[in-house]
Amino acid sequence: VQLQASGGGLVQAGGSLRLSCAASGSIFSINVMGWYRQAPGKQRELVATITSGGYKVYADSVKGRFTISRDNAKNTVYLEMNSLKAEDTAVYYCNCGTYSLYNYWGQGTQVTVSS
Repeated sequence: VQLQASGGGLVQAGGSLRLSCAASGSIFSINVMGWYRQAPGKQRELVATITSGGYKVYADSVKGRFTISRDNAKNTVYLEMNSLKAEDTAVYYCNCGTYSLYNYWGQGTQVTVSS
């Protein structure tokens, strides 16, 4: 499975961004898709995930501000980020997990929120 992420950038605090991640390859094997992020000097952390059945999990820090969605026909997962804060600044990584428990990562996309 290959993952191609896009949509990062620079935005002012309070603004919005939308990240996209398209999967290719053995897409039939994908169960969970999601987003993680890593800020400078910090560990990578979960942002949000969504299963093939639509079950969603969010980090507490983004609940109510971020929305994850998935278009199974396009094999694409989206992250709509609203009310962005400076602490959301990080490299965001797309991730997917397969039914056979393999885990794949896309390249990171930088999100910078200026205060």
